[in-house]
Amino acid sequence: MARYTGPKSKIARKFKDPIFGPDRALEKKPYGPGQHGPNSRRAKKSEYAVQLAEKQKAKYTYGLLERQFENLFHKAARRKGITGENLLKLLEARLDNIVFRMGIAPSRAAGRQMVTHKHITVNGKVVNVPSFTLRPGDVVGIREKSKTLEVITDGASRRGGRGFNWLEWDNSTSNGKFVDYPERDQIPENIKEQLIVELYSK
Repeated sequence: MARYTGPKSKIARKFKDPIFGPDRALEKKPYGPGQHGPNSRRAKKSEYAVQLAEKQKAKYTYGLLERQFENLFHKAARRKGITGENLLKLLEARLDNIVFRMGIAPSRAAGRQMVTHKHITVNGKVVNVPSFTLRPGDVVGIREKSKTLEVITDGASRRGGRGFNWLEWDNSTSNGKFVDYPERDQIPENIKEQLIVELYSK
């Protein structure tokens, strides 16, 4: 199974949530896609369908494949604490997500591309694995040779301006620090993680 590269507005309308960022199509048509429009009679979703939809929503939001997501869930379940919150913390600690949160990239997809193209460093070493999980104290930076690239210079105004107090950014060095895993109320994504836990518990 390849990573989803189709129309993002269609997915946002399916979940009725701008999971990829501001979406004009969703604002114009705040209902699921389909030829019958908002007036179509849709069968009431089963409990399983609701849980599955929440998992799919999380997968699309963070750009994971099925096996990746399942492995991350089991990793979260082995940790101390609340499994659902642990899952979101691990998703937030992925390198492609941190590149997005720090404002280096305008989206997670762009962050993933920056990482795979070897523009990003962790603790001074180039890392080209988007799923790389950061640990508290790790320093994320832009590779010296990449600092003059247009995509990097155009995003200078975004960096450090997104207000996540579990991240730090130093404009003078173009480095950011992953201070600690965020608490649930510090993660803005509209994901009902308990439904995902219930799904995997079946």
